[in-house]
Amino acid sequence: MLRIHYNQGAAQTAPRQKGNDLAQHRMAGMDSAHGMRPLAVMAGLFFIIGFVTWLNGPLITFVQVAFGLGPVGAFLVPMCFYLSYLVCAFPAMGLARRMGLRDGIVLALVIMAAGTSVFGECVGGRWYPGALAGLSVLGAGLTLLQVTVNPYVTMLGPPQGAARRIATMGIANKVSGIIAPIIFSVLVMYDIGDVMTHLANAGDREQREAVLATFAHAVVMPYRCLAVVLLLVALGLRHAGLPDIRLVDTDDTMPRSGRMPVRAWVGIAVVFIYVGVEVMAGDAIGVYGRGMGISLGQARFLTSLTLGAMLAGYAAGTVMVPALCGAVRYLLSSTVLGMVLCFAATMMPGVGSVLCVALLGLANAMMMPILFPLVLQVAGNGQYLATALLVMAFSGGAFMPQLFAGLIPVVGMKPSFMGIMLLAYGIIGGYALWMERAGRSNPDLGDRR
Repeated sequence: MLRIHYNQGAAQTAPRQKGNDLAQHRMAGMDSAHGMRPLAVMAGLFFIIGFVTWLNGPLITFVQVAFGLGPVGAFLVPMCFYLSYLVCAFPAMGLARRMGLRDGIVLALVIMAAGTSVFGECVGGRWYPGALAGLSVLGAGLTLLQVTVNPYVTMLGPPQGAARRIATMGIANKVSGIIAPIIFSVLVMYDIGDVMTHLANAGDREQREAVLATFAHAVVMPYRCLAVVLLLVALGLRHAGLPDIRLVDTDDTMPRSGRMPVRAWVGIAVVFIYVGVEVMAGDAIGVYGRGMGISLGQARFLTSLTLGAMLAGYAAGTVMVPALCGAVRYLLSSTVLGMVLCFAATMMPGVGSVLCVALLGLANAMMMPILFPLVLQVAGNGQYLATALLVMAFSGGAFMPQLFAGLIPVVGMKPSFMGIMLLAYGIIGGYALWMERAGRSNPDLGDRR
């Protein structure tokens, strides 16, 4: 098992007669010496995670134009980004355990700044392999950030409130996810209509290359600025008084083999599928929208539309879970809503179908806040292993969009998208139903209010 260990002198020297109050504060997600600062910092970090992650949606459209790519080539953007979670999860977990949360966060932000800078410069030079390498470095930094902030928020209080705490962090994540595509579209893709016109009227290859070079170079300065911001945040956090929080074993006698129940292994696979679903609805919606007749100028904003629906879903979830509805039951209801919206999108043409896909954000919003702590809860003595594997499972965002892109020329845009999504929601719903039934016989696995 893992617990959070505070190495702050103020927390360690709290009067003994106030021990019960201190424990209660910590169970509520607060440290008596620091108040709400750790949670506020975590919310800021989730904002950063959302900002850099949800830029992938408009980036897919951007690289299609800048590098003249088809769907398979353009979806290398999320593939390289999310594959970093698969490759770097265990090294990142080892660093987080050795360095502690505070220093791990600082290092993560520095790595992210390096990846951001490499990506911007390589896109400006129209070198696509280098740009993908930059995204991989950025993903590596995010992996280190994820293996610290998610377990931290999960373990700040009792399991019953974990979904609400992560959902609250998710609100910050999705607010930035709404803002990021809009900022990117305004700063970088504001003239994409004119670019397409110039490309269509280009008389020869040299003119075409000149137009594309100018278009691609627009990304350089915004990404330089983003890299500087990440470095400044890293420097600020180094001196922000964030407690030195470490994940350590609670009992040295516990087996270190990382054995976990079958429910935990299946839950990790379900998280893999869920992240693919989230990326499909958030990042692939631009490609889907263009296939449904949406113009390129409008498609660049569709990711923000999905994120807006997710934000509404988080707001509803924080009110309903666990006060009005148990977490597992809410998860099951979310999968049903997702399937209903997929069926509606299948039946509707054009804009109506795209709007149904955007509304999938509403169905998806609470799935990760429920799944992540649920898997940790059922992992037993294997929580350390489960945490690393859960972050590795984020690589689902790499594979499902590529599967979608590969199926488009075979079965068509709408059947490939809806077929993948319906199957995924069915699997997630099946896991929720399994956990719901297990909770009836074992209260520790069930919905507790």
